[in-house]
Parts: sequence; structure tokens; C-alpha cells
Amino acid sequence: MLKNMYSIEQLQKIISEEINKVDFGNEPSKLYEPIKYTLDAGGKRIRPALVLAACNIFSENIENAIPVALAFEVFHNFTLLHDDIMDNSPKRRNKETVHVKWDNNTAILSGDAMMIKAYGFLNDLSANLLKEIFPIFNTTAIEVCEGQQYDMDFETKENVSEEDYLEMIKLKTSVLIAAALKAGAICGGANENDANLLYDFGLNIGLAFQLQDDLLDVYADTNIFGKQNGNDIITGKKTFLLINAFEKANTETSAKLKELISNKNINEQEKVKQVTDIYNKLQIKELTETKIKEFHNKAIKSINSLSAETDKKSILLVFASLIMKRTK
Repeated sequence: MLKNMYSIEQLQKIISEEINKVDFGNEPSKLYEPIKYTLDAGGKRIRPALVLAACNIFSENIENAIPVALAFEVFHNFTLLHDDIMDNSPKRRNKETVHVKWDNNTAILSGDAMMIKAYGFLNDLSANLLKEIFPIFNTTAIEVCEGQQYDMDFETKENVSEEDYLEMIKLKTSVLIAAALKAGAICGGANENDANLLYDFGLNIGLAFQLQDDLLDVYADTNIFGKQNGNDIITGKKTFLLINAFEKANTETSAKLKELISNKNINEQEKVKQVTDIYNKLQIKELTETKIKEFHNKAIKSINSLSAETDKKSILLVFASLIMKRTK
């Protein structure tokens, strides 16, 4: 590794230390305590680490990128507060969600404050950097909201195509990863082509990441995954697997699959088993793995096209490899 090149783990530690230094406010306590509670819960700090990693490819000095990294991390956590209300999720990172620990109104307002704080970090940028990064951040923020709306729309939409689904997860998940990388690259002095290549890398690795999530929900080793498989099946969530199962199934199998998904009276374990059996017969696991590999290969192609030295690209190549090897 070249001098002053950081690992993802080192960058995650730097971000956690920087978050601990931030004074988010104290009073009224019911506004600020949920913010501290959320950020203290940790998480992987992937997005801010990628901001710094992208910057580090083009510059040994990552200080310029820290405000941007904080903005992305706080914005991401704001979306989780609101998502958890919309999804009625009781737990996040093995802790009670904010709307459960406090209430819905508190989660909404604390989330709003987090979004405002996220934009505030960008004020620490130089005028030139702010002019380039603010439009990227702002466009991405709107796209994430669009993705969440599509996700909610799909709950009641009868037919969701693979194309619809990929567009939704691109907006809900991938664009934030892509924008984090592009913004970090700009902080490091990357040219426009390299910054856009990193954006493309982020889009494709984000899509691979989300499809891997869909796959792991059904096929992960429960001893490693730490929870019962098949929550998406139990809740009837339209995932890449379910959408393609309906696409590939004949009339009889399609009717059976629809009945299984909609049946609220069937034993949950039995439902998961029967739906998984259908997936296996239709080779849905293999189809999903092929799609994940397709996005992964596109991501690697973008990295290989960067004008930076090979050693400097290694951090993102390692990250991409970890996405493919995820077990939980």
C-alpha cells in the first residue's frame, strides 16, 4: 500500500471519531437525544468511508473530505429514522427504533433536524468545492426520496417488473453510494471523467449490494445471518427473486405462488419453505447470482478505467470483493 493510503477499517474509525466530536445540541433533549442515540448505534459507516476512500485515491490529504463524509452519514441516518416509521420497523442495529423508543412525532422531527444538520456540514467546504458538491448532494437527496416512494408504491402495485425494481433500488440505495464516491473524488482533486467513473462504480456496486440482500434473506446460513430466513417472503415484499419467480412461472405455479404470498394463515416456516422450493425449481437463486455478478463486473470495469495508479484503486477493489463474499 502506498504512503498515506488508508484501509476501509481505518476510514470507518476516523469517521466514528469525527462524529463523536460533533455537538448536535442538547436542548430540547427530546429533539437531540434521538439523534445521538441513532448515531451512537454505529452502523458500518460505509458511505462516509467511501467518501474518504475516493478522496484518498487522488490525494493523501483527506481532511477536505471529512465535512462531506459527515454530511452523507448524517443524511443516511436521517432517512433510516423516517424509513423505520413508514415500514413500522421495531428494531434497527439490534436496538429499538427511534419511533418505538420515543414516538412517531419525535422520530419525524429528529429526522428533520438530522437532514438540516447534514446540509450544515457542507458549509465547511471551500466555495469552489461547495459549488461542485452541493448539486450532487441535493439531487441525490431527492432521488432517495423518489426511491422510497416507489418502494411504498410497490406494496400495492399488482405487477412490478424487474426494470421497475432495479430503478427503485438504484434510487433508494445505489445513488447515495455513488454520490458519496463522486463527491469524495472531487474533494481529492479528481478530474470529471474519474469522478463519473467512481459514480458508475457506486451505482453498480450498490445494485449488487441490494440484490445480495434479497438473496441472503432467503438463502443465508441462519447461524451466520443471525435471524430466521425468509422475512421478505413472510411480509410479501416484492424483491428481485419474487418478481422473477412470477416472470418465469407457468400459470399453475404462478397461482400457487400468489396464494402462498397472500395467505396470512399459513405457518410462516411452511410458507418460506414452499416459496423457496418454487424458487429452487425455477432456478431463481442462480439467476440472481448471475445478475449480481453482472453489476459487480460493471463496477470493476469502472475502477479499472480510472486514471489513478493500480495500488491506489486497491481499496475499492477490496470493497467490491467483500460485497460479493457477504454472508449477512
